[in-house]
Amino acid sequence: MQCCQNPQCQNPFNPDINRFCQNCGSNQLSELFRHRYRVLKILGAGGFGKTYLAEDVERLDDPCVIKQFAPQFTGTAILQKATELFKHEARQLYELGENHSQIPRLIAYFEYGKSLYLVQEFIEGQDLLEELKQNPFNEEQIREILAELLPVLDFIHSHNVIHRDIKPENIIRRFPQQSLKKGDLVLIDFGGAKQITQTSLARPGTGIYTIGYAPTEQMAGKASPASDLYALGATCVRLLTQCLPEFDQSGQLEDLVYDATNAEWLWRERLQEKGLTISNELGQILDKLLQHLPRNRYESAKEVIKDLNSIIQPHQTSSTLTVKGQGGFVNISGLGLKSFAYDLVKVGLRNNISSRQRRQAKYLPEDLGNGVSLEMVFIPGGECWMGSSQIEEGRYNHESPLHRVTISPFLMAKTPITQAQWKAVAALPEVNQFLNPDPSRFKGANRPVENVSWHDAIEFCARLSQYTKRQYRLPSEAEWEYACRAGTSTPFHFGETIIPELANYNANYTYAYGVKGEYRQETTPVGSFQVANAFGLYDMHGLVLEWCADFWHENYNGAPSDGRVWEFGGDDTHRLLRGGSWVSYPRSCRSAYRRKSTPDGRVDVYGVRVVCSLPDEL
Repeated sequence: MQCCQNPQCQNPFNPDINRFCQNCGSNQLSELFRHRYRVLKILGAGGFGKTYLAEDVERLDDPCVIKQFAPQFTGTAILQKATELFKHEARQLYELGENHSQIPRLIAYFEYGKSLYLVQEFIEGQDLLEELKQNPFNEEQIREILAELLPVLDFIHSHNVIHRDIKPENIIRRFPQQSLKKGDLVLIDFGGAKQITQTSLARPGTGIYTIGYAPTEQMAGKASPASDLYALGATCVRLLTQCLPEFDQSGQLEDLVYDATNAEWLWRERLQEKGLTISNELGQILDKLLQHLPRNRYESAKEVIKDLNSIIQPHQTSSTLTVKGQGGFVNISGLGLKSFAYDLVKVGLRNNISSRQRRQAKYLPEDLGNGVSLEMVFIPGGECWMGSSQIEEGRYNHESPLHRVTISPFLMAKTPITQAQWKAVAALPEVNQFLNPDPSRFKGANRPVENVSWHDAIEFCARLSQYTKRQYRLPSEAEWEYACRAGTSTPFHFGETIIPELANYNANYTYAYGVKGEYRQETTPVGSFQVANAFGLYDMHGLVLEWCADFWHENYNGAPSDGRVWEFGGDDTHRLLRGGSWVSYPRSCRSAYRRKSTPDGRVDVYGVRVVCSLPDEL
């Protein structure tokens, strides 16, 4: 991205290909904004301006966030109030961020070309909403959140500040710099924070809040420190239940954990429906945080900390493991799942591995004979946004519209099917058609099988199902993307870009701020990069394209929202492939990328990864 150096330019950011500024026409373009900030990409945009990810060249290319306040209208009370809030956020960050490591630091604040700019510390991490998309939180995690954030609230309240917008999106877990160290939770977005005085507590103010997290007194414009405690309690019960407030198509609010008519929280009922329990001690703390009347809540964060510290260790959970499927709750203890450890990594702004964590997941081992096994990873149910946003770099129109899907739990192969696994299943009795036991161009028992058609993949699943007495199949397109994202919303499950140290693709080309690297020009052994996504799946980006069960559709209009195979309408002469391959450009390895092919097509980039449905009863 280029930046116009004309100080009167109201929108100085331009694409790299421009020779003249698209806003003011100046030819004074540079890669640095104000001769200091290298702008990398847009993080977000709204009616009042845009937010950019940048590097500060005067601080050794330290990543930062530039907030541009440039509203599209003038002369209104809303504009005046928004301007005051923007300036207020700068003051709050300056006063608070310098004195607390869990609040972003203010780096600069200035006016440029009739726009206001705020430059703050970039928190490289993942917000709690993204974590919630992977799994609901358990009691231990909720206690950790309270233990980390209550001192932050105590700090800001002691400085006479109310945050007024505590929710999962505004709590970021900083990526740890060491493999086994947990990242700190950072409280962000102080744009709505309020300075407390005796007079401000006595008179109504502007109602700044998020529905589903704010108490009634805050919605009436009378926020107090107890309002932040209520919002923290609301955040905790939503993380426990995985229930978020949402608006339906008619604009009506749907909230499964709060009955607004009776002012009653229903989080205990939702936990009971999911077969989950928490200790009475933590439950009492959450209930007191969520009291309707401020006088019945905790008076301060210190009081909550005192009660939290008195809690004994949470009760041991039962060894019975249940998950929610399409037909209700299923006990999966009888599957004989085992555990395995894997490395989860994130790519930083400098195209390096910015964090590495050791995680565990569960899998079902299938013995295919002759020392060959197939490991099927347990994928928990949940929701995700499927497709790509309009601002995602390198996207295609057939990845629209962005839509929400709900997925039931299932099992998925840890890696693409290897040539050894393919050969073992090809030796099993035929169900519908012949299978070539050795179709691949690039030979190797632990390399992925390729040169297989959709029909070949269906026959592979049929033979495997007959042999194991389980229901093996190809994933639906929704299941594949949900499993690939594993709770993330970035173009790749390891971040905003892709690097050749983590995947096999055509690294002669780059994506976003990525760099070029080795183009291997052939497949590599599965799992050879030794990193997985948050579910424990390897090689979801690149290596080989993977068949899905669905018919091809030109877009997602009318797509199922429950994760089932989409085999009505569309083009029944073509099927879906996902994930990219060893020959693909980086943009074609994104989580949202989709490609079509005839079901009898056999190419040396076409592979397969199978899934297994969970039984209704065990």
